[in-house]
Amino acid sequence: MGSTQGMSCFAGDPNFCPECGNVLPLPGMQDIVCCPRCSFSIPVTEFAGREILSTVVFNPEQSTMALQKDEDSELKGPVIDRRCSRCNKEGMIYHTRQMRSADEGQTVFFTCLHCRYQEKEDS
Repeated sequence: MGSTQGMSCFAGDPNFCPECGNVLPLPGMQDIVCCPRCSFSIPVTEFAGREILSTVVFNPEQSTMALQKDEDSELKGPVIDRRCSRCNKEGMIYHTRQMRSADEGQTVFFTCLHCRYQEKEDS
């Protein structure tokens, strides 16, 4: 386990681990705060008197309405004869993406035309 003594690679904000730069968890009921990445520890008393602020930002109503319009839009793409595992009806559209390394196959995403359930298949 690390300690607060000695040289550190990172300096600055005390909410970050001085050894690896990872965000330190909020102090809890224990007497020390341990970095989840490198196990550096710091006494919880180092956080005494610190004020932690957080802000919640809500999306503007216009952006959520645009998402609703997109959901209502007609599904586009090639249709195949594949049975949906949720509603058991035939007819799904698909598109492919390269989600893994280039030497591995593509990932195929299927969307049901009837219930809009989405499935994926790694090829």
